[in-house]
Amino acid sequence: MTAQTSSRLLEGKHVVVVQHLAFEDLGSFASLLDLMGAHVHYRQAGVDILDRDIATADLLIVLGGPIGVYEDLAYPFLTDELAALKGRLQRDAPTLGVCLGAQLIAKALDARVYPGAHKEIGWGELTLTGAGVQSPLRQLAHTPVLHWHGDTFDLPAGAALLASTDLYPNQAFSVGSNVLALQFHPEAETARFERWLIGHTCELGKAGIDIPALRADNLRHGRALEQAGKRMLSDWLDGVRWQ
Repeated sequence: MTAQTSSRLLEGKHVVVVQHLAFEDLGSFASLLDLMGAHVHYRQAGVDILDRDIATADLLIVLGGPIGVYEDLAYPFLTDELAALKGRLQRDAPTLGVCLGAQLIAKALDARVYPGAHKEIGWGELTLTGAGVQSPLRQLAHTPVLHWHGDTFDLPAGAALLASTDLYPNQAFSVGSNVLALQFHPEAETARFERWLIGHTCELGKAGIDIPALRADNLRHGRALEQAGKRMLSDWLDGVRWQ
């Protein structure tokens, strides 16, 4: 942890976390935000009215889920969520997106989001760009992260590409110091990973994923990711310009 962590960087800050799936929560990030003094409030996409919460949060964290950004006819709440997110990004308000959250940020910045050629599910290292090495993602160098997605996005105009993998070149981007979008899952929590295996059983089966192998990889890599992920988040929060 950084010196800023011990000084309770988020003391009194209102942190809104948008969930699209009950078991995809803050994971390992929760303990860090608590240590920093944040007031964390979860909101459920498709259930709660998000406009005001997205607009007024000191920090917004948009989490993952199994739906596509482009499925707005099936899931009309996406239209309102995207509109609120677009307004927030126009104000350069501190915003972090994970997986679907990253795709929503890309779409709100007028980039294309679309199905990829292959599912990317499992643990693997990132290839950091030059900008990525200089970013908070340097904390993830040489640490396998959890990938769990089938969609991808074009890099938004004005964004800095931070990381890639062989299957998906656009894995992470930033816009200035206040917006960070991560296609992968740095927040995955080892002890509760079984929830993912149960909740995504249909997707895993259709993709032909070896579930015992995925479980074993969680035990092999999960603890290191928890620590590296929290260092990354702390590093990013340390550079945010609060409004």
